[in-house]
Amino acid sequence: MLPETIFETARDVLQKESESIAALASQLDERFIDVAYALLNCTGHVLVAGSGTSHAVAARTAHLLTCCGTPALFIHPGDSQHGLAGAVTANDTLIAISKGGETVEVNYLAGYAKDRGATVIAFTEKPDSTLGRMSDHVLEIHPAPDVDPYGMIATGSSLTVCAMADALSVVLLGLRGYTKEAFGQTHPGGAVGHALASEREDGAR
Repeated sequence: MLPETIFETARDVLQKESESIAALASQLDERFIDVAYALLNCTGHVLVAGSGTSHAVAARTAHLLTCCGTPALFIHPGDSQHGLAGAVTANDTLIAISKGGETVEVNYLAGYAKDRGATVIAFTEKPDSTLGRMSDHVLEIHPAPDVDPYGMIATGSSLTVCAMADALSVVLLGLRGYTKEAFGQTHPGGAVGHALASEREDGAR
């Protein structure tokens, strides 16, 4: 592959992914608001699950929700078939991420959570899927059809789901009135922690 071809390929990927994310704005509807309030009103933990690339998306989503004031944990859908499902309680809300809504281990966990009385939220492209039909709320996310190589390698589609989760996290940040100071209490380390500490020191002078 020639250098110019490399640049063209990279630019094409970035353009397609940015367009896929930008298109999410037109996909927002009342269901997004319902999901936001379901998470806001959760009295237990928010649990987030996904398999494959969605595993990474789920772990990232749980982390960012927590950073934005909504306590959340990643739960491994495969391990849920080996005892971990017992962690789910009726007070919890499960976010189950599956593009096609037919991932066996994700659906097992979602079904178990539903039976326990937990609220189930699906992040999926197919609301009529097994996952969509069993969920209390469906956040329908449609990445651009040509955003993934072969239509199978979840590069741009996973990034698009991450962007929707980011929007939800920031909305919850506002709904909860979660301040920078509150965030600083849970993030004392790293460059972010040092920056927050410097701000506190400057403010005390």
